[in-house]
Amino acid sequence: MLVGLRFATITERSHVAVSAALLWSIANNVLRESVFVPAFGAPTALVLCGLLLSSLIVALTYFSLPWLNLRRPVGPYTVGAGWLALTLAFEFSLGLWQGKSWRELFDAYTFHGGNIWPVVLATTAFAPRIASKPSAQP
Repeated sequence: MLVGLRFATITERSHVAVSAALLWSIANNVLRESVFVPAFGAPTALVLCGLLLSSLIVALTYFSLPWLNLRRPVGPYTVGAGWLALTLAFEFSLGLWQGKSWRELFDAYTFHGGNIWPVVLATTAFAPRIASKPSAQP
């Protein structure tokens, strides 16, 4: 998938992967609002799209792991923490830019009305570990 792209560091490669996930997230939101909300209502649409996005994040991570070339055992956790930090920075920056209050921003983390955004964030943080193959045990 990302074979032809050459970047010098894991950080740069990680930013490319998280940018791809961001694009999928935007497409997921368009799908939710244009198809799932009218068909199923907001609570069900939020759950379905949260699960869909989580699955897409794990799939993207699985296919990008060889390209990321994580060599240290702590690598998946470091990349996951970085992805989580970038996601939160993007979410809060965009929300504040749109004029949302801090209360509105934090409401997304309450599981209210079918919102499973915290599950998506946990998936983002642990996707590199979830998608990596367990090392062979002697």
